[in-house]
Amino acid sequence: MKYEFTEEQDELRGLVRKFLADRSPESEVRRLMETPDGFDRGVWKQLGQDLGIVGLAIPEQYGGSGQGFAAVGVVLEESGSALLCAPYFSTVVLAGTALTACDDEAAKQDYLPRLALGELRGTLAVSGDDGRTDLSSPGASARRVGGQWLLDGHKSYVIDGATAQLILVAGRTDAGVSLFAVEAGASGLAVEPLKTVDLTRRQARLRFDSVPARLIGAEGAAGPLLSRVIDLAALGLAAEQAGGAARTLGMAVDYAKIRFQYGRAIGSFQAIKHKCADMLLEVECARSAAYQGLWATDDDSAALALASSIAKARCSDAFTHCAFENIQIHGGIGFTWEHPAHLYLRRAKSTQLLFGDAAYHRARIAELIGA
Repeated sequence: MKYEFTEEQDELRGLVRKFLADRSPESEVRRLMETPDGFDRGVWKQLGQDLGIVGLAIPEQYGGSGQGFAAVGVVLEESGSALLCAPYFSTVVLAGTALTACDDEAAKQDYLPRLALGELRGTLAVSGDDGRTDLSSPGASARRVGGQWLLDGHKSYVIDGATAQLILVAGRTDAGVSLFAVEAGASGLAVEPLKTVDLTRRQARLRFDSVPARLIGAEGAAGPLLSRVIDLAALGLAAEQAGGAARTLGMAVDYAKIRFQYGRAIGSFQAIKHKCADMLLEVECARSAAYQGLWATDDDSAALALASSIAKARCSDAFTHCAFENIQIHGGIGFTWEHPAHLYLRRAKSTQLLFGDAAYHRARIAELIGA
């Protein structure tokens, strides 16, 4: 199937690209990398209240615009190109999709309107110390004491876990995997910011010691919901990766035009031409896989699972390849701290591992198609 963006989605892309060019240039990315929070609260307010892109996929009855996940994919592709430092992925893709898909009307009414406006930043804690999103062993357990749910255990690699105001946690109860909501600063919650290779996206390890929590939906019924959210998270990262790969290709081509050696632009050398051509092939394949995945978000869960794994595997390889080649084409300057090439390589390696690497998703593809 061929996915085509609507006129409205194309306009959204232009709007987001212009905004990020103004509010997320390299200088701003580097500044935010060194701040405690890792994002600009003023920019986040603009994303939520002025542009309305935080609530794109949230239904209108909860304060969003109900445009679906494909519109979110457009924003993610552009934010991946600009290395946007903001809790967009954690709030929109992780917390937002989980709450939108849950069957807890009270929780939706309480959280979604504030998420849509950017007044509430959220995330999802599902991975253990091994980084795997294995729902059979969620790493946290919950028990009911005197009418109150209490969480114990820990979660690692929680995106924006140190700054999120609402943390959705996958925990096991006697009835099975359940979803819980924990407010930032809750009693017994310990937050440890992690040192990661990608300085543009913060992660944290969370430890729960009898932390008061709110059950979201029915006890033991969160497995299918979380599986879909994990698929959407992998697909969202794939869209980011496609945007990042395209940006590194542009950087490499631009440099090959202005860098002269032996009296001619290095872009005229056959070896550089081949590298750029290979990068272009990777970018176009990544875009096709990501766009196909976005189209599948309106289909059944089986189609989404397969499309998500295909997109994540393909885009992970493409972004990593292009980020490496961009540095090679730049030569010595590409290895320096002052050049932005390493920022994209860091993002490529980080997103390559989050929510399953390429090898994991290829094995999953084989399982899904019965190979």
